[in-house]
Amino acid sequence: MFHYYLRLAWLSIRKTPVISSLMVLAIAVGVGLAMTSLSVNHMMSSNPIADKSQQLFAVQLQSQAEDTGAGEEDDLLLQQTYQDVMNLRRSQVPLRQTAMFKTGFAVQSDNPDIAPQLRSARATDRDFFAMFEVPFAFGGAWDKGVDENGERVVVIGAALNQELFGGGDNVGKEIFLNQKPFRILGILREWNPQPNYYDLNNGAFRKPEQLFLPFSLTPVDELSSWGNTRGWKPENIVSFEDFLQSELHWLQYWVELDSEQQHADYEQFLQGYIQQQKQLGRFEQADAKADLKDVDEWLAYNAVVSDDSNVLVGLSFLFLAVCLVNTIGLLLSKFLRRAPEVGVRRALGATRGQVFIQHLVEVSLLGVGGGVLGIVLAQAGLWLVRTTSGRYQDLAQMDLAMLLAAPTIAIAASIIAGLYPAWKICRTQPSLYLKTQ
Repeated sequence: MFHYYLRLAWLSIRKTPVISSLMVLAIAVGVGLAMTSLSVNHMMSSNPIADKSQQLFAVQLQSQAEDTGAGEEDDLLLQQTYQDVMNLRRSQVPLRQTAMFKTGFAVQSDNPDIAPQLRSARATDRDFFAMFEVPFAFGGAWDKGVDENGERVVVIGAALNQELFGGGDNVGKEIFLNQKPFRILGILREWNPQPNYYDLNNGAFRKPEQLFLPFSLTPVDELSSWGNTRGWKPENIVSFEDFLQSELHWLQYWVELDSEQQHADYEQFLQGYIQQQKQLGRFEQADAKADLKDVDEWLAYNAVVSDDSNVLVGLSFLFLAVCLVNTIGLLLSKFLRRAPEVGVRRALGATRGQVFIQHLVEVSLLGVGGGVLGIVLAQAGLWLVRTTSGRYQDLAQMDLAMLLAAPTIAIAASIIAGLYPAWKICRTQPSLYLKTQ
């Protein structure tokens, strides 16, 4: 029976090519715009490490004084001071933990034909690579001992490896960062988590750094921060040591906790640390607190998906609704035009339900066409976004979920639009048209 309805639908579409094409185009335009905005929103809100989201936690401490205006809505700071990070690193509770910050260097190899280039870098600990599932093509991270005793070693990204050496295994070679030699220990495969959840302070959708070096080199080489630095009180900072011992917040700190017990133990450790710092004259708030947020919570807390993006998605679906209203008008015109034919079918024994389903099959077929064309229009829209906005270069993509969602939305929208016209035509009275034949 379905095959019969499908044949009737195709014949009906062929009989009215102009009006059918207008309906397909209306659906396609609405779906194309909706899928363009929805795809970008979907990529922005995705969790790039969903398999470990509930084991990775960003650490927050309330180390500022009362009424300083330094906190967020819940008065918890997004980053840490150097002294807090160095103290937290001593904890034996986490399975893994890492401090980090964004820095940068003038990079050059021993090839005189390649000019030095200014590149951002990430100073971090060895655990960074295992915690965030950073893939290696060659070599690996530095030894654990390097986290305590700074050594000039580096892990480089695939893109930088291609630029400096033309690709391949270059582990063991040296590059120069600010004219200081660093030995390459590892080379990464392509790795581009979006959003860049481990450091949202410096742009959620930027590409990850191509240089990773030990955090322990910070005081040795006086590494400067290329990221956001935030303070809450005036301080006399005249040396790099003053900067390290200040109350400036400029470091990110993450821990990996693989059980509820470990989570509870680490929370207890943080509370003990706060009390210890109070005795030393820091953490002046009477109810100073700490918090741990997993990746999903961290993305939501930092409002990675802005209200503007959500509003844009809503507006695009409102436009789709307008397209559907126009489609309803076209369907009514088309269906009612063949009311005499339906009246004869009813007189020959077709039930209202059969007529209703027949017309829903037809609008579903129109929806399939609109969905396929909508995908093409959405891809064109995403290409336009990629070429006009560098920020969305890696976000304006349609993954498999969005490719499947487009025809699904189109068919569902078409069926919704066709409900009233199909109901209207199935109410046709056979006797009215038999008298006129």
